[in-house]
Amino acid sequence: MAQDYGSINLSQGFPDFDCPDRLKELVAFYINDKKNQYPPMAGIPLLRQEISNKINSLYGFDANPETEVTVTSGATEALFDAVQATVHQGDEVIIFDPAYDSYEPAILMAGGIPVRLPLRLSDYGIDWNRAADAITSRTRLIIINTPHNPCGVTLNRSDLDALAELVTETDILILSDEVYEHMVFDGEKHVSVLSHPSLKERSFAVFSFGKTYHATGWKLAYCVARPELMVEFRKIHQFVTFTTTSFLQYAIADFMAECPQHATELSDFYQAKRDDFCRLIQDSRFRFTPSKGTYFQLVDYSEISDQPDMDFVAELTRDKGVAAIPLAPFYRQAPDSRIIRFCFCKDDSTLERAAEILCAL
Repeated sequence: MAQDYGSINLSQGFPDFDCPDRLKELVAFYINDKKNQYPPMAGIPLLRQEISNKINSLYGFDANPETEVTVTSGATEALFDAVQATVHQGDEVIIFDPAYDSYEPAILMAGGIPVRLPLRLSDYGIDWNRAADAITSRTRLIIINTPHNPCGVTLNRSDLDALAELVTETDILILSDEVYEHMVFDGEKHVSVLSHPSLKERSFAVFSFGKTYHATGWKLAYCVARPELMVEFRKIHQFVTFTTTSFLQYAIADFMAECPQHATELSDFYQAKRDDFCRLIQDSRFRFTPSKGTYFQLVDYSEISDQPDMDFVAELTRDKGVAAIPLAPFYRQAPDSRIIRFCFCKDDSTLERAAEILCAL
């Protein structure tokens, strides 16, 4: 619709600026250096070693690059592989609404039963007592997402402690979607399951190069898990994509070694964009709490319209010239609220033009 109506696109989560110039130079080099044939199924050794170095540095998890790291064709593939590797017919999988839209289809394709628990409306946190009540003898997997898409909230150490307590003395596994790991704001640090002493033993952790390097179209990501879990993960990966684009892997491995500051400075980069966008719309009739992570900002439009969110964003795109995303599709049963999501990973000029329209509503 944004394309059809020439609207400013603050909907789907991709930047309207390009990836780093040095990274593009490395990609071009490796295309011309004949790195265009099948790489190893799990990813080139150099990239897996760089991933291991990074994970150890940030989260204190000493991942064996041979047995505990697998490069995938995007995070959605990694999430799918982990679900297919662990969930069997009739198994229950707990996910939290609003949930990223690839979780439930992967569960259903594995023959599993999605158990969707709503996040608290007040702060989009997890009600751990309700989660405890939802666990049964058939619970196989719990999927968490931090920083969270679409809500822009984060889990903290006490959340992971609560999760660990739930699964103690069970065989329940954890799938942790951490693709926005480098977008955590206000001086906070990303808390990974890989840094938790008990959760790291039973978790698949999924990360994204596309999100980190402003290159979502490259569809390059990775999963980290203990060897016994990774063995099963790779059985699925082998027959989903088998392997992932060779020259991109070589380029990213070099870029990780040359430019580690890109990832470590990314939170500051996106916090500045969040702050600018929130400042630009602070005099509008939208109400919001600044997001804690990701490059998404939720806003309440109830002072502007009482339309359902799908209708409101359609009108906003068609008649006003700004595209947003409704929250309803992220729920099985959406609450009666007036919340939509804007994406602020855009050039400053894009955000300024959009904000001018939004402030006039």
